[in-house]
Amino acid sequence: MTLYARFTAAINAVLDDLTAEGALPGGLQRSAVTVEPPRDPSHGDLATNAAMVLAKPAGTNPRALADKIVAKLKALPEVSGAEIAGPGFINLRLTDATWRQELRAIHADAADYGRSSVGAGRKVNVEYVSANPTGPMHMGHCRGAVVGDALAALLEYAGHEVVREYYVNDAGGQVDVLARSAHLRYREALGENIGEIPEGLYPGDYLKPVGEALAAEFGARFVEAPEGEWLKLFRERAVAAMLEMIRADLALLGIHHDLFASEAEVQAAGKPEAAEAWLRAHDLVYDGFLEAPKGETPEDWEPVELPLFRSTKFGDDQDRPIRKSDGSWTYFGADMAYHFQKAQGVDAMIDIWGADHAGTVKRIKAAVAALTENKVQFDVKLIQMVRLLRAGEPVKMSKRAGNFVTLADVVREVGKDVVRFTMLTRKADAQMDFDFAKVVEASKDNPVFYVQYAHARIRSIARRIKEAGIDCSGAADLDRLDAEELALVKLAAQFPRVVEGAAAAREPHRIAFYLYDLAAAFHAFFNMGNDRPDRRVLVADDPATTCARLYLVDGIGQIIRNGLGIMGVTAVEEMH
Repeated sequence: MTLYARFTAAINAVLDDLTAEGALPGGLQRSAVTVEPPRDPSHGDLATNAAMVLAKPAGTNPRALADKIVAKLKALPEVSGAEIAGPGFINLRLTDATWRQELRAIHADAADYGRSSVGAGRKVNVEYVSANPTGPMHMGHCRGAVVGDALAALLEYAGHEVVREYYVNDAGGQVDVLARSAHLRYREALGENIGEIPEGLYPGDYLKPVGEALAAEFGARFVEAPEGEWLKLFRERAVAAMLEMIRADLALLGIHHDLFASEAEVQAAGKPEAAEAWLRAHDLVYDGFLEAPKGETPEDWEPVELPLFRSTKFGDDQDRPIRKSDGSWTYFGADMAYHFQKAQGVDAMIDIWGADHAGTVKRIKAAVAALTENKVQFDVKLIQMVRLLRAGEPVKMSKRAGNFVTLADVVREVGKDVVRFTMLTRKADAQMDFDFAKVVEASKDNPVFYVQYAHARIRSIARRIKEAGIDCSGAADLDRLDAEELALVKLAAQFPRVVEGAAAAREPHRIAFYLYDLAAAFHAFFNMGNDRPDRRVLVADDPATTCARLYLVDGIGQIIRNGLGIMGVTAVEEMH
């Protein structure tokens, strides 16, 4: 059990004792009680709001309750001091031995330090990317792909069972356009001069290999054939080729989904009809008329009776049609059925969407709440677009790709780790600039470099100590570590609570922020040795201190590796 978990349990034990003694009433809700580092480190090592949170429901004064809690906390062997601050906050100071023991725990748990069981095995479906299968991945897809993948890894690390899912939109008009575009490239592969790509078709060169494969397989069979004879076949072949390309592009980022769910298969299996029938049986779909859109006069508006979902019952501003006037499914109706399918057998669902889909969040949340009877937790994370720059200037688009910058080209230029880390250096709902020059810059202002350099520097220290002939294979004497050095342990010990907080908030960027702070603290510690040789990790004439400091920085390196592992970023051994 890590330090923060241990002290959370200790405070709960104190509260249990006070309840047994009659100082607190039984049955108090403790979910709001926290144990965290104080904002100002000079106030102590840990702080708890227990007295502040419980005083009112207990019918007592916060400071009076804090006095009782403090008296019991002071008796703990790990506590060197406890005091009340302000209206009733409690600050604790821990013994140096406690922090040395936590450093040993970091080494003992190694790659598992920070893992949590807070997820309790709850099954979570994380759906991310889900780009239309009409071309290669571009940088518009990249941020959502990285955020979704890092979130899935974070939730697993925090004890959830995770299903990574990609929804293939292969039932809409865009895949018919893809099939017609592939047919044009098929004719081109057979020697026809197709000239300029007609308006409305996909112009990218990426469809040339698809046309060539179709020409090799079918010869001239479909050149003059009516569309009805080849559209379905070409659609299937083109979608399959695009998905193969998309999988390859995602693999460059280290992203692999567990499941690719087909919209066409969802519809062929009658899932939308099943969802509609269920909703009608529960009086949540009715046949009615939509109001005229804003700006339309009644004379210009011809109302049509449509099946409407009662989304206003769930906080939406109007009821929503699930079918069009021709009987086909609306985008919302099809999406609703898909969510109905993937909600089966999971405890929670998370969708990663582009910010341009913000307008549909409320209605799909309403549909999921209705179809699952509020039994499946559902969240939508909106991702803002990324602006690509090169030395401050907007990046020109690629004709080969069809007027966009491909994800593959960016990853090949700057590397997977740079792309992944950079995409997690801001909150997902904040705008982001990706400047090719800045993301590879070797400076403190580049978080990717700064964190990876910390890890590489730690590995370099270990190599230099070995080259100096100092054997640190035995047990390190941690009593050699002083307050300045134990301050690093205090920051490292926050990693498990950062993991749990990031998982609860569904915010993987918190890991990147934390790692930057940890790297900064390590670099500051290391740089002290530039002016003070006695503060260097390697002190040639003092092997015992050297080994203790190596044990310390190795522990910091372990935390960096664990955090980078969640982010899907490599912890490099050396940097040149």
